[in-house]
Amino acid sequence: MKYIKDIQTHQIIIDKSIFIGILFPLYEIDDIKKNIAKAKEMFPKASHYCSASLFGEGLEHATSSDDGEPSRTAGIPILEVLRHHDVTNLLCVVVRFYGGTKLGAGGLIRAYSKATSEVLNIQKFYEKKEMKGFEIVFDYPLIQTMDQLIESITYVKEKMFLEHVTYQLYFKEKNVSIFDDIKHQFISIHPLDEKTLWIPYTTKKE
Repeated sequence: MKYIKDIQTHQIIIDKSIFIGILFPLYEIDDIKKNIAKAKEMFPKASHYCSASLFGEGLEHATSSDDGEPSRTAGIPILEVLRHHDVTNLLCVVVRFYGGTKLGAGGLIRAYSKATSEVLNIQKFYEKKEMKGFEIVFDYPLIQTMDQLIESITYVKEKMFLEHVTYQLYFKEKNVSIFDDIKHQFISIHPLDEKTLWIPYTTKKE
């Protein structure tokens, strides 16, 4: 499941109507109303503020609103696009400035779907993972070896360069045997409390 941390906007124009997709992160259900109000403050002269949201680890809570557009031509299309992107805890508001040309039901569905898809395509996503951590202290000559070892299998929380080098690392996998060959060179290694961390999402390659 993917999450967002920042507000994102993206604009498209279809038959003179302007559609602006806005993504908001949600931390609680009450954020839905607050962020719809924020969208209205951002674009106060729009014709419609259609929206959909997903919330909960199991997508237990979903909302959609056509906000004056014909029934099921805006909110539901936005919601369906969100569902196909494996995301949660976010709200998408699509703001429309009417351009004078009626799009019809099919045209509206395509326009709201496209506005949602395009703002999702430029958004940065995160995964939440329970990760095992260690604080490792070592001498400067070991930096290159350490960086090569941890490059793709850890999330580096902090690096400190004082009298000695200290790395706070959280492992993407539970197996930490990569240090077996060099841990005798460490000054110290201490476990950290397991944490839920936000990790930038990357597309898995086969």
